Amino acid sequence: MDKALYIGMSGAKQNMLSQRAHANNLANVNTTGFKKDFAQARSMPVFGEHHPTRAYAMAERPGTDLSAGALMQTGRKLDVALEGDGWLAVQNDLGEEVFTRSGSLQVDVNGLVRLSSGEMVLGNGGPVALPPFDNVQLGADGTVSIVPVGGPPDQLVEIDRLKLVNPPKDAIEKGLDGFIHRKPGAAVEGGEPADGALRIASGFLESSNVNAVEEMISNLQLSRQYEMQVKVMRTANENSEAAARLLRNL
Repeated sequence: MDKALYIGMSGAKQNMLSQRAHANNLANVNTTGFKKDFAQARSMPVFGEHHPTRAYAMAERPGTDLSAGALMQTGRKLDVALEGDGWLAVQNDLGEEVFTRSGSLQVDVNGLVRLSSGEMVLGNGGPVALPPFDNVQLGADGTVSIVPVGGPPDQLVEIDRLKLVNPPKDAIEKGLDGFIHRKPGAAVEGGEPADGALRIASGFLESSNVNAVEEMISNLQLSRQYEMQVKVMRTANENSEAAARLLRNL
């Protein structure tokens, strides 16, 4: 009885963890540049003092789907989307260089270019900072140009260039903060080198690559599996009670 009870208990717990992963994907179906997490389950032996026949199911996130989402036209000059592969380099709250496909940019009161979530956008020499301007334009290669305050509308001054990078996919992973990081031990000294071949589309944003229908179906399947695990635990309990009654009658 303990075998069935243990398998049912561990399976139900891991089903709940898998549901959490799919629910997180579904919750970010409208998050700009979001990359969905994969989820899978596999059989694992029980560690420590145990019977060698004992095993349990373990849910895990084997990786992240790094495929590009669809481009959505916004018409806003400071909205950018990368065309094809690549990432926009930004600086997180810890001062680390991280990568994202979310390109909703804004300029704060100090002239610093930031993501809508507040992280500073990096350029060739650090965070991109703009002097007072009447207009700003972003080139296809990431060049940031402005029309200075009071200047002729057709006179653009190049200020900086967005840092666009393309690290190997097997060297990066998604962190708990939602940004893409270099894997431990795979960091590049001096920061990720810029890739001059990458291009952006101004006036567009990249949508999430989450398929809402697939995530909902996966959650429904996991819910049914959870119910089956609960039934296994209930049946094991009933069988144990029945066995105990038989022993009392002997």
